[in-house]
Amino acid sequence: MSNPIYVTRPFIPPFDEYTELLKGPWTTGIFTHNGPLVQRLEKELCEKLSIKNLVAVSNGTIALQMAIRALDLQGEIITSPFSWIATCSSIMWEYCTPIFVDVDPDTYNIDPERIAAAVTSATCAIMPVHTFGSPCDVHRIAEVAEQHDLKVIYDAAHAVGSTVDGKSALEFGDISATSFHATKLFQTGEGGGCIATDPALHERLQRLRFFGHNDQKEIVETGFNGKMTEIHAGIGVAMIPYLDEVLAQRAANAKLYRQHLESCDCLSFQQVKHGESNESYFSVLFDTEPQLEAALAALTAENIFPRRYFYPSLNNIKLLNGGSCPISESIASRILCLPHYYGVDEDLIEKISSIISDCLKEAAV
Repeated sequence: MSNPIYVTRPFIPPFDEYTELLKGPWTTGIFTHNGPLVQRLEKELCEKLSIKNLVAVSNGTIALQMAIRALDLQGEIITSPFSWIATCSSIMWEYCTPIFVDVDPDTYNIDPERIAAAVTSATCAIMPVHTFGSPCDVHRIAEVAEQHDLKVIYDAAHAVGSTVDGKSALEFGDISATSFHATKLFQTGEGGGCIATDPALHERLQRLRFFGHNDQKEIVETGFNGKMTEIHAGIGVAMIPYLDEVLAQRAANAKLYRQHLESCDCLSFQQVKHGESNESYFSVLFDTEPQLEAALAALTAENIFPRRYFYPSLNNIKLLNGGSCPISESIASRILCLPHYYGVDEDLIEKISSIISDCLKEAAV
């Protein structure tokens, strides 16, 4: 049997380029505490993405928690039910309450027009998700937030390389929190970052990351350990020169998938309406859940392992008891993310597409 094909795998920079960077910490003994490689990663990634500020942290969930803490949020945070559990677990870890608002059926992102109806006297913020790298309607969300005096934190875990009006999607909201996990198109193994355009907020995020220390090493507020190590930062520094190539192949592969699958009448694709997606993931939406299950079984039989991102809809998890979000629930039951990463070639895309097409034809007979 051939080697298994998974839904994603990391782009790995050349080993010798990475180990060359590691000579620094091996020489100085500096492995953490805002070391030279962390500072270099922040500087060079800001330049690459044309963003003002970046605080590199240990993972994307910590980035979300730091954002909530930096904005002194207490109460309810309106968010999307079509996301990974970390979106709302970060809210709950900071003693706030996630309130789910249903999503747009085409973009799979939170529907701004439903947000206002969910605002109560306890609402303090909105946490939208740039699902699969497709930007939210950031301008309409900003209008709603201003009308109700709410903060906005973007869960931008998928959004490195996505843009709105020619700007990085990470530049919107009070804070954007992103992930550099190995499953992401830009990765540091484990890692993440907080992006805030306001300088004072950026400085506070830096303090929170390091136990509340200021530049004089005085503890001036309650922080925690959110630091990224030099070992992880080195992976990111080594990756930056290859980011354009990674993004270009993601775009090319997504185009190929659409070309091969567009003739399947019972499939549809996520729509991008409010900017440019980085094509971080490639999803297909089946008309019915049995169609999805049949396609999933057929692919698995060929040692190909797509994933049901995001299933179930978060509001349906008993722990969360999030009420009814019928659009998100319907999408979650019928969506499948296909293998889509640097290294997936046209032959594999054609094979995967043929398996799905043949499976759907058999089901229609």
